Amino acid sequence: MNAEQRYVRVSGPRQLEERAGDEQPPAPDGVIVDITYSGICGTDVHGYTDGHMLPPAVFGHEWTGTVRAVGAEVTGVRAGQRVVGGVGPACGRCRQCLAGHARQCDTVFAEANGVDEAAPAHGAFATRVRVSARRVIPVPDALSDIEAALVEPATVTFHAVRRTAMELGSVVVVQGAGPIGLLTAQHARNAGAGRVIVSEPSAARRNTAEKLGFRDVVAPQELSGLLERATDGLGADVLFECAGVASLFQPSAELVRRGGTLALLGFPLTTSTVSYGDWQSRELTVIGSLAYNHEDFVGTMRAIAERRIDVAALHTGTVGLSQLGGLLEELDSGESAHTKVLVDPRA
Repeated sequence: MNAEQRYVRVSGPRQLEERAGDEQPPAPDGVIVDITYSGICGTDVHGYTDGHMLPPAVFGHEWTGTVRAVGAEVTGVRAGQRVVGGVGPACGRCRQCLAGHARQCDTVFAEANGVDEAAPAHGAFATRVRVSARRVIPVPDALSDIEAALVEPATVTFHAVRRTAMELGSVVVVQGAGPIGLLTAQHARNAGAGRVIVSEPSAARRNTAEKLGFRDVVAPQELSGLLERATDGLGADVLFECAGVASLFQPSAELVRRGGTLALLGFPLTTSTVSYGDWQSRELTVIGSLAYNHEDFVGTMRAIAERRIDVAALHTGTVGLSQLGGLLEELDSGESAHTKVLVDPRA
C-alpha cells in the first residue's frame, strides 16, 4: 500500500481538482482496487457542469480494475483478481426485501446511487478506490480490460430491456444512439425484437449503429415516416427513450401504438410536460428504469463473453486524469465525435 494514490473530484461548476489520497487499509469487509479504466458517462458530464449534483462516489462510477488488498472478513474475491464496480445482491434485510420485493432492494439502490453507508469518498477517476467487497464483481477471463470497463453502462441497458419484458417479434424504436442507446438496441435485438429502428441526429453515431448491424438507422426527422411504413401506421410496440431530452417525452409517446410500451432511460434535468390523457386513453405502459441489480451484471458479462453484444466498438478514445476536464468540456459541447471515452489513470 505504498504506491501513489491520486484522484480527481468536482470542486465547483466546471471545476476539477486533483488530490493525493491518504493511504488506508481496506475495511474488514472491503477491498482496495487499482483502477485500470474508468468510463466517462453523461452523468459525469452533468455533475461536472453543475458542480454539486452528484454524490462524490458517482463521479467516475463506470470502472474496472484489479484487487490490490482485501479485508480480513472478505470471501469470494482475492487480491490480483480483475473486477468491475457494481452492486451487491439483495440484502434480505431492508423493507423492500422483507416485503418480498428483492429486485427493489433499498441497499442495492443506495449502492447504485453512491449513497450507501460504505460509499467511497471519491469515484474512480482515480488510481485506486476503497470500496465494500459487495460492490466488486469478478470479471470473466473472456472479457478484455476495455470490455470490462464498459460493463456498467451495458448493465444499465440490460436492466432496462429486461424490465420491459418485450414480446418476441416486437417493433422497437431506440431514440438516441449514444452509448446507452447503442447498448439498448443490442440488448433489444438479443431479447427477440423483430425489428429495431434507431433514431439519432449525429451522423457519426448513426454510422456506429450501422456498423453494429442495424439496418434501420435514421435521422430524427425521418423516424415517423419509416415507423409508419414499417408498422402500417400502427406505431412501435416498444420505444426506448435514451436521449434524456424532456421535450421529447410526449412526441416519443405518440410514436408508440395503443397498448404499447414507453421505456424511459434518458434522465432529463428539466421538468417534462406530457399529455396524461393521451397516455391514459391509449393505455400506454410507461416503464422507468434507473441503474441495475446484481444479477444484471452477471447477465451482461455473460452476453459480452458470448459475443452477443459488442461493447468494444463503442470505445473511441482514452485519456489520462490530467485530460479529463478538457474532455468533459468537449462532451458537454454536443459537438464531440466520441461515443465512449475511457480514463486511464496510469497515463
